[in-house]
Order: sequence, then C-alpha cells, then structure tokens
Amino acid sequence: MKPWILGLTGGIGSGKSAVAQGFIERGVHVVDADHAARWVVEPGRPALARIVEHFGGDVLQANGELDRAALRKLIFTDPEQRRWLESLLHPLIGQEIVQVLARAESPYAILVSPLLVESGQRHMTQRTLVVDTPADLQVQRTIARDQSSEEQVRAIMQAQASREERLRHADDVLNNDRDLAWLDAEVERLHTFYLTLRGGQS
Repeated sequence: MKPWILGLTGGIGSGKSAVAQGFIERGVHVVDADHAARWVVEPGRPALARIVEHFGGDVLQANGELDRAALRKLIFTDPEQRRWLESLLHPLIGQEIVQVLARAESPYAILVSPLLVESGQRHMTQRTLVVDTPADLQVQRTIARDQSSEEQVRAIMQAQASREERLRHADDVLNNDRDLAWLDAEVERLHTFYLTLRGGQS
C-alpha cells in the first residue's frame, strides 16, 4: 500500500528538525523541503542560472554555489523580489519533493516544510502536524543556532505564516517548549497513533 503523507511544519526555531529526526529514528521516510530547496539551486541546475541572471553575480560564492546569506538579505527587505524567487522555486521544489516521496516505503512518510501552509505544499499531504513554540523561545533558539540578529529572526518570522494561521490548519499539535526527553516521548506517542491510521485518517 502506498504510504500516506504527513505534513510537518512550524516557524523558524520551533524544533521541526529535532521532531523530524525522532521520526527518522523510528524508520519513517522523511523529505525536508529545505533540502529540496537546496537541491534545485545546486550548480549546473537551471534555477541557479536564472537567479544569477536576475540578482547578479553577488549571490554566488567563490566556489560557484549560491550564497544563501546574500540572497536572504536581498529578498527579506524586498517583498517583490521574494515573490519573484518563490514563483521560480516553489514549482521546482514541489516536483523534487514528489519524486522523493514516491520512493517512500514506510507506512507513512513525512514532508517537513516551514512553508507548508503558505506555499500550498499542504495539498501534497493528508494530515498536518504543527510544532508549536512560543515566539520568544523561537527567537532565542534561532539566535543561538544561527548567530542571526534578533531583527533578522523576527523579519523571517514575519514572512512566515502566523502561529494562529498554522494552528488553524493543524490536525495535530506538538508543543515544543520543554526538554528533549519530553519531545522524544511526544514523537513516540504520535508515531504509535499514526501507525493506526489509513490515509492519514482514523
């Protein structure tokens, strides 16, 4: 039987990667939209050439790879440029995700995406799990992880769906405001439940 697809989402710094890792350790096939977004802009792929043509050579590193930090600065201060980039990349990322999910052999598979709600990727899934974290904790975690400024983190949060919007689309919510042992127990609880579902529904 073809595995059903769970969408896993949450804002920046919510702990999506730690939750996804917990499912991977339990044998679940996981595709990360952020990884797909990196694959489509690898040197030699058409998307990278289009980005350089549009933004200029300053968005490239010396080794010919995309300079994500430089590109991020350009698009987060200019919504029009962000929309241009999204209209180029979202369809390509979608194709890449579909191909990788098609290879899944676990009872259900997971699509991890910070933009699951905003990008329409939710329609590729049968159920949505939201990792929910208080905004101040998101900021603290992201600054500690990426050494970004608070201003930059809050700008990224602003560009993502609001917490309320995400929760409105949630079938399941994992509150990630405690320690890793709690998080792992929650993943185990959800995994056990998901194994009982057919097509993402009970």
